[in-house]
Amino acid sequence: MATPHLLAVDTSYLFFRAFHGVPATLRSPTGEPVNAVRGTLDTLARLLEERHPTHLACAWDADWRPAWRVELMASYKAHRVAPDGRTEQIPDDLVPQIGVIRQVLEALGLPVLGATGAEADDVMGTLTVLFRGTGPVLLASGDRDFTQLVDDAAGVALLTPVGRTPGWREIHEAEVREAYGVDAAAYVDLAALRGDSSDGIPGVPGIGDRTAARLLARYGDLTGVRRAAADGAVEKGGLTARQAEGIEAAAGYLDVAPRVIRIKQDLDLGLGPDDLRLPRAVADPAGWERLVAEYGLASPASRLTQALGL
Repeated sequence: MATPHLLAVDTSYLFFRAFHGVPATLRSPTGEPVNAVRGTLDTLARLLEERHPTHLACAWDADWRPAWRVELMASYKAHRVAPDGRTEQIPDDLVPQIGVIRQVLEALGLPVLGATGAEADDVMGTLTVLFRGTGPVLLASGDRDFTQLVDDAAGVALLTPVGRTPGWREIHEAEVREAYGVDAAAYVDLAALRGDSSDGIPGVPGIGDRTAARLLARYGDLTGVRRAAADGAVEKGGLTARQAEGIEAAAGYLDVAPRVIRIKQDLDLGLGPDDLRLPRAVADPAGWERLVAEYGLASPASRLTQALGL
């Protein structure tokens, strides 16, 4: 029997990437856009073909901008809010495809997992704990926040796309240190100092990846950096006066930023590892065949079912 091996995918990342990377000219027999649907299925098939997992989870954003994160930091993803003040800004041609993607995955029998008040990140973070002691876990996403979950001892690695190519590469602790200059366990502290404009996390002005890594190496962690700034510990190789002032001025932000950035790992998903085994048969054959025909998905559907051994 193969060693249990979980592939957890950030579904929203996959369909956004597919929408922007697959030609918009791809249409269903009735003229509806299906580039994101086809691209998502093709990517899943490729990952299955190359990684051969025994278990699979498609993490879903039940809440793309959880209220508890916004309460801590009002700017969190604020620039991505639609005019209705609630939903996410999504290209018009992608909106109808998202529901189709979910229907297709569920008809096939792939676990689509979300949780109230949680993002897909939090679902995937929880899965790393759920699967601990069972086997290795690969987290497929281009979102660098997942860097914080990389853990060689626990068998957790990040699987990230290689530029605009179809390829994906594994990120382990050595690659994290090479890319950021800190261990994966320190990534949250680094991200708090540096910020992340894609998520509306401002960071401390004047501090980027390299400076954040250097300060964390010098003072141990974010608490140590803040303590040094409060003590006015301006020194060669450490804080400059301007950096110390900036860190002090950002005290309120730094109080909450790590909590916003840190991925939750304690959701109640109501399932166990065995519930994530690859399906042995199509869950809803009639629904699957209808969706494949309606949206003209014969080619990616065939590739995906073959990758699953169905």
